[in-house]
Amino acid sequence: MIHIVFNAADVDVLKKAIELDESLQGEVIQIKDDYAVGPLQNIYVGEGIEARKQWWRDVLAGGDYDGKVDTGEVDDYKTVAELVGTMRRNEEELIWIWAAQNKHDVSGYYWLLRYMAEFQGRVFILYLNNLPFINEKGLIFYPEWLHTIPPKEYLKAKKLARPVTMSEFEIDPDEWNKLCNEGKGVRILEGGKKLVQHDYDYYDAELKKFITGDWQKASKIINQFLSKSKVTTGDAYLLWRLKKMLESGGYDVQGEVKNMKDFEVKVKSVQPAEVPGA
Repeated sequence: MIHIVFNAADVDVLKKAIELDESLQGEVIQIKDDYAVGPLQNIYVGEGIEARKQWWRDVLAGGDYDGKVDTGEVDDYKTVAELVGTMRRNEEELIWIWAAQNKHDVSGYYWLLRYMAEFQGRVFILYLNNLPFINEKGLIFYPEWLHTIPPKEYLKAKKLARPVTMSEFEIDPDEWNKLCNEGKGVRILEGGKKLVQHDYDYYDAELKKFITGDWQKASKIINQFLSKSKVTTGDAYLLWRLKKMLESGGYDVQGEVKNMKDFEVKVKSVQPAEVPGA
């Protein structure tokens, strides 16, 4: 059995769950890119793959993750090639795709499904949408992320595994292709597996709310956004958007506009009007 997840934190908690139930024994593989943001045109061919890589280089340039694109740390195409090879060599192997109800997991699922079609009947989905679980305090909650589910609760979640249907293998890739061809930069989950798209500046208006008249490090502005906003995205994307907003000239900045702890931002001070003849 091969388990597929879409977040680093999910890997750790799923491995702990596997320790509690040997029937879940298997390798845990992470799809690492965040397909909820960025360009998707021609994403399965060389031109589109390189265009997306270049977009990520631009987003991460001069920031906390500068250069990460070219380290080889994130290479989902290599990961999926190895996965397909394993499935072809071992006809008894099964894949379990774990996803929670968030845009990141659902976008990753859509991207992955193209490569899974030849293994229909051996690919299972565990989509934990709108399902109650018990947290560490014994309270019922509805998780948006897999890693917030206690390991022991995964023993209940495994009962939800079902094969990806023939209909899903036909319809879901078509829906994904439509999204890929729209040319938008941000994907938001409306419910179920329905994704809608927006322009790259989608988060800007909300991010602006956390810039005040006092000096704040960019890291504080971003962390406040992540902790208080209902709809969030990765800190690297937010840093990129903050830098884009600063280019408009509507804010005062001090420090080197590079890593999120290197510079401070505040709303531009209003300069007193000059009085003629004064």
